[in-house]
Amino acid sequence: MTQAAEESLRVPEWLLQGEPAMCPCGCVGKRKKGGYVEKTLNGGAGLLRQVMFSDDVAAQGGLLQRLDPRVKFVSVIVLLVAAGLARNIPTLLAVYAVTLGLAAASRLPIGFFVKRVWLFVPIFTGIVVLPATLSFVTHGHVVLTLWHWHGHPEGFTSQGLTSAGLVVSRVAVSISLVVLLTLTTPWVRLLAALRAVGVPRIFILIIGMAYRYIFLLLGAVTDMYEARKSRTIGATRHDRGARAFVGATGGALFGKAHQLSEEVHQAMTARGYRGDAKTLERFALTRFDVLAAVCCLALAAAILTGDHFLGH
Repeated sequence: MTQAAEESLRVPEWLLQGEPAMCPCGCVGKRKKGGYVEKTLNGGAGLLRQVMFSDDVAAQGGLLQRLDPRVKFVSVIVLLVAAGLARNIPTLLAVYAVTLGLAAASRLPIGFFVKRVWLFVPIFTGIVVLPATLSFVTHGHVVLTLWHWHGHPEGFTSQGLTSAGLVVSRVAVSISLVVLLTLTTPWVRLLAALRAVGVPRIFILIIGMAYRYIFLLLGAVTDMYEARKSRTIGATRHDRGARAFVGATGGALFGKAHQLSEEVHQAMTARGYRGDAKTLERFALTRFDVLAAVCCLALAAAILTGDHFLGH
């Protein structure tokens, strides 16, 4: 092989040269902060990934995935009522432990399940009920003194902490049951189960279309933003022009949504849609479903009975 041929096959020097990467400590390079539009789009993409992951989980062969969606829906309603009637924190903690066991038996990642339950609503509920733990709102025995007022200690009371803990634990149990239902049931089968148990048709139509439009509009916004970004030269500025772009994008998005809603409704009507959710397979109760329903009733009775004894 000649020297010219060897040089032509040699890897270019510029391709072998390394570049300094950004260090997490910030000593090398400078990390650029994204704008609020980009952060919103990234959040939408994360929502899409979570929904796709939920569909994968619902397709697994876990314990709850094998149940009839109608049985699961009615069972969750029964357990929600039982948890709402419970008035002792140990009872609710025991029910929460049962939900963790069901999540593990359904092949749900426990870490993902716990974060999805506790990330927003129970923590927000705890912040809301926090003032009720103070002595000037809920009178009682002060267990943690924060200040003194006219010689009397003021702070957290045992009665207030108990009430707040009861509310937070009840919310956590309720959300855990709902998350178990949504993660282990495909969306179409869940809508069909709601219609089968007597939920009004218009309600099914509204939530079904809203569920689809969320992801459709997220995709449209992402395409519009990427199209603008690919045609922008230089650094992105967060000035009056950027705000005008956001306003124009919102107006165009509403126009697209209105036009698309008419087209989608006509297409669905032409294909025989009359407001009922249909699935390829028909619902049929099995012995396993009947056994699960009996176990659910027994669990609800155990919750109410145990809570009654704990109250005395």
